[in-house]
Amino acid sequence: MSHPTPDATTEPVAPPDELALAADFPQPTLDQWRDLVAGVLRKAGREDLPEPVEEALRSTVATGVSVRPLYTAADTADLPGTGAPGLPPFVRGSRVVRPAPAAADGQAATSTPAGWDVRQRHADPDVGTTRDAIGADLEHGVTSLWLVLGEGGVPVDALGEVLADVLLDLAPVTLQGGPAAAEAFLDLVAGHELAPGGNLGLDPLGVQAASGEEQDLSGLAGFARRAAEHGDLRTVVVDATVVHDAGATAVEELGCALSAGVAYLRALTEQGLSVAEAAQQLEFRFAATADQFTTIATLRAARRLWDRVGEAAGVPAQVRGMRQHAVTSSVMTTARDPWVNMLRTTVACFAAGVGGADAVTVQPFDAALGLPDAFARRIARNTQALLTEESHLGRVLDPAGGSWYVESLTDALAHAAWDWFTELERAGGYAAALASGLVRDRVAAAWADRSRRLATRRDPITGVSEFPNLAEKLPERRPAGEALPPGPGGLPRVRAAQAFEQLRDRSDAPGDRPAVYLATLGKPAAHTARLSFATNLFQAGGLATPSGDGAADLDGATVACICGADRDYAGAADLAAELRAAGAQRVWLAGKPDLAVDGVDGYVFAGCDAVDVLTTTLDELLGARA
Repeated sequence: MSHPTPDATTEPVAPPDELALAADFPQPTLDQWRDLVAGVLRKAGREDLPEPVEEALRSTVATGVSVRPLYTAADTADLPGTGAPGLPPFVRGSRVVRPAPAAADGQAATSTPAGWDVRQRHADPDVGTTRDAIGADLEHGVTSLWLVLGEGGVPVDALGEVLADVLLDLAPVTLQGGPAAAEAFLDLVAGHELAPGGNLGLDPLGVQAASGEEQDLSGLAGFARRAAEHGDLRTVVVDATVVHDAGATAVEELGCALSAGVAYLRALTEQGLSVAEAAQQLEFRFAATADQFTTIATLRAARRLWDRVGEAAGVPAQVRGMRQHAVTSSVMTTARDPWVNMLRTTVACFAAGVGGADAVTVQPFDAALGLPDAFARRIARNTQALLTEESHLGRVLDPAGGSWYVESLTDALAHAAWDWFTELERAGGYAAALASGLVRDRVAAAWADRSRRLATRRDPITGVSEFPNLAEKLPERRPAGEALPPGPGGLPRVRAAQAFEQLRDRSDAPGDRPAVYLATLGKPAAHTARLSFATNLFQAGGLATPSGDGAADLDGATVACICGADRDYAGAADLAAELRAAGAQRVWLAGKPDLAVDGVDGYVFAGCDAVDVLTTTLDELLGARA
């Protein structure tokens, strides 16, 4: 069929006065959506449904904060105003639109947001390696440096050597290493002009949180006065990632950051700084996770909360904007299937940029294995380059602003975090709350709740608790030191994948890989779904999963799992007996416990405690070898 070709004689088509999208379709209502959701849930076996029905699909994202599957304009009708970017309450960002560089060929420049500072972390104690890595980073898109000095990092006395090729008037430097590192840096840069945006990185309360040892805040103002000689060089980093790395949710992270920030304001003003000067000495560091919407809302809520603190403390509005440094989460980083970390950090970096972070650090994908290699560093910095240069993410300020979901979540996190912050203040402030164990107990409770969701795979970890690769060959890396090693009374360091990775380590011990025999029952079309489920489950513990019809050949396995459809489980008791006769000492069944099949020792199903199942199975298999 031929189509007419437009030519010069074609009559122009007048555009409509109004373009009504979906004009021929009836307007759906919320009640209609709820009826459809209820129907789907009933088909899935849910009979007692809440009112409204979407409460059945509510999920937890932080302590005391959960989200629904649908939000409407009504959810934001009573929320406070968010203002404009660069103005109180700074929900929409601490930055404003700035002029872009002059365009070529005499064309007028356009106004674009300034984007964010691409900040990379360096902690390799090998001075030559660090110096080369810094050079490569700065030549390929990194705009500032984060140097870990002293224990677990670059030797303090090598600071001048690793920075020898760095133009410090162009590349800001943020330190981590305590007073000794700050002293060394100030001595090094005496009389030199520095690029704005650096920080001496003092965080005694972060050290106390990690070590459990009380710290002295009395010298902060002295460093602040020396830093002021270099313009916009700040003194203190309020590092909330210490709390995040112990298993805290966004609520604990935000509340602790606020309380620590208030403690630093008090200390600096008591030592002679004005409240405005003190506020300008602080930078806040938060974790960015692959839960992109929670990360976006966390950064927005943090700015709102800090503005409220500054207002109460008498900080002038023009300096109440929180400077934020977002770092991709260590908790979400896996040592198994580490290449998936590239995907996690991309999502986290995207969320940090959308959330309005001033500086972003993407941790290399191999961070959980040790010191990163050059390839991992290149991918980390190119992740940011792609988002800023190719995706133009930095051209829009607060792109999530106005989203009913994001605005509602921002408000919910702000309220929950404020409640936790005021609890810390009633306990005597952050240092006292750390010393008393209040922070440790609250964070431990949050981690216990998260651990249950991880163990049941309600919070899945791709490549570890879901879709593991038993044939993977992990890259080898030099061990990395601990910049803030946990002390006996301090907060621990956890990773979401640690329970499953410990099981994998047991299974990977020298010798034949322990195996669970998967005995199928019924036709392939009926048993394939549960066979796939059981394969995925047991391989998450590093177990091999040979399979076959019935009890044909256990191949030496002493644990078996029956996989079939509910309608075929009438014969499961007989199959369990055959499996025992063939040498199985434990028999699982893929299905819910209410199937009540005789002769099986337990059940595996979606939502079961996978860590407990795998631990029990490994104990059985490895015990049989002893």
